[in-house]
Amino acid sequence: MLTILKSIKSFRYAFRGLSFLLKKEHHIRVHTFIAAITVILGFIIKISLIEWLIIILCTGMVLMAEAINSAIEKLVDMVSPRQDFRAGLIKDLTASGVLLAAIAAAIIGSIIFIPKIIS
Repeated sequence: MLTILKSIKSFRYAFRGLSFLLKKEHHIRVHTFIAAITVILGFIIKISLIEWLIIILCTGMVLMAEAINSAIEKLVDMVSPRQDFRAGLIKDLTASGVLLAAIAAAIIGSIIFIPKIIS
C-alpha cells in the first residue's frame, strides 16, 4: 500500500514538472503546438496504425528531449550563475539534442505525410 502511495506522489511531481514546462518554457509550447497540428493532420488524412505509432514515438522523443534540455539548463544556471564558456557549451550541447530529435521527427513526418498529401 505504501508503494502505491509513493507512486501516486511521484506522478504528482512529474505533473508539476510538466506544468512548469508548459507555463515557463517557450519551446515546449512550440513543440506541443506542432504535435497538435500533426495529430489533426493525421486524423484528416487517415494515417495507418503503424504511422500513428511512429508519430507518437517521434513526438514523445522531441518533447522528452526538450524536458531534459530544460532541466539541464536549470541545473547549469544553478551551479554556474556567472557566465562561463563551459556552462554555455553544456547548454548548447543539450539544445543540439533537441534539435537533432526535432529534425529526425520532421524528416519522419515528411516521409509519412507528404506522399499522402500529394496523392
